[in-house]
Amino acid sequence: MLPQLRKLERRFRDELVVIGVHSPKFPTERETENLRQAVVRLGIEHPVINDRDFVVWQAYAGRAWPTLYFIDPNGKVIGRHEGELPYPALESLVQDMVSEFDALGLIDRRPVRFPLEREKLRPSPLAFPGKVLADEASSRLFIADTNHNRIVVADFTGQVVEILGSGEPGLGDGLAEEARFAGPQGLAVVGSTLFIADTENHAIRQADLVTGLVRTIAGTGAQGRPFSGVRPAAEAALNSPWDLAVVDGRVYIAMAGCHQIWVLDLDRRTVEVFAGTGYEGLKDGPRELAWLAQTSGLTTDGERLYFADSETSSIRMVGFGPRAPVVTLVGQDLFVFGDVDGVGPAVRLQHPLGVACYDGVLYVVDTYNHKIKRVYPKTRGCYTWLGSGEPGWRDGIGREAEFAEPGGLSVAAGKLFIADTNNHCVRVADLATGEVKTLSLRF
Repeated sequence: MLPQLRKLERRFRDELVVIGVHSPKFPTERETENLRQAVVRLGIEHPVINDRDFVVWQAYAGRAWPTLYFIDPNGKVIGRHEGELPYPALESLVQDMVSEFDALGLIDRRPVRFPLEREKLRPSPLAFPGKVLADEASSRLFIADTNHNRIVVADFTGQVVEILGSGEPGLGDGLAEEARFAGPQGLAVVGSTLFIADTENHAIRQADLVTGLVRTIAGTGAQGRPFSGVRPAAEAALNSPWDLAVVDGRVYIAMAGCHQIWVLDLDRRTVEVFAGTGYEGLKDGPRELAWLAQTSGLTTDGERLYFADSETSSIRMVGFGPRAPVVTLVGQDLFVFGDVDGVGPAVRLQHPLGVACYDGVLYVVDTYNHKIKRVYPKTRGCYTWLGSGEPGWRDGIGREAEFAEPGGLSVAAGKLFIADTNNHCVRVADLATGEVKTLSLRF
């Protein structure tokens, strides 16, 4: 709901005040410092209460995430909506309220100014990088510099060779220096073509790495809903695409916002649902009947698609055949999470956002546990490889290293490149020794 709320705040900047109440699901989300980082990362400009003990939740009889409460100028609750609400309906509802209470002379249009958490941050080369892609064929590293609304292209030593995007948020095609993105995340490359999940624009963008030309190949810029059938890519409304994987001329899209995986056919320029009904949850079986939960990471070994379902803290897989089922490797349900290594049902993760496949092993960013783990698909074993489990920024070997909510990772040239999101940097781990170093970018 955050993009809709942002639009609403700008539309009614003189009439509406939004107050966020953060009632946390995961233990990591209870910590105020982690919440502060999330507020900055998500570009939130209204005050947010850390309702870590569910006091406000209980006082207002909360039952669902998200829930919207509508309060009149006298402080009386006059409405409630559970779940997401499309922007047109939300705008119409608020407009009716403004008209009603304006007629009664109850609206106070004096400016209300809240100090923003982002104003306290010092500038950094990267801002909350969400995903990273290492392309061994070209020795290039692509970094989704998410909160700078751009893609940074560097070599494996950290020398920046190109920047895609002006840095101004928006949906605009054109040459590298003039194109505009909004919160980009997942990346995939085929030859000299880079595909970008432009998350907050609800679009898939394509960048020609020779000419620097960026263009939109899927999405209208509007937020969509689950659908069935096949649609022209340019006319389909996507919903928070978070990661990408390309197999045989088809771009698989982790559609986090509607709990599905879609596929973009590059030859036919169409999109269709590959897996997931749109219901949020963990249910295996035929891919068209499976339930997914905020799919945020994709990878492939060429035979299967592996994905991280963040809200069920699970790692799952599905084949490409028409009858291939969705199978859960580790993870159980929406409210089963933790930090436990082991095999199959004994494993606990906490909101993993990314996964990468290399040499029969899945490398997983266990985001809220601040760790990198290895998952073995054949045995369903899952074991901590990197990270102490405490949020921090420290290089070292194996569990000596510290991360802060890493969001993505990619393997190339014997190295694991990690988007260490809340540390605003890229970390590099040696696959042989487990030694973690921070990549120094040179612009």
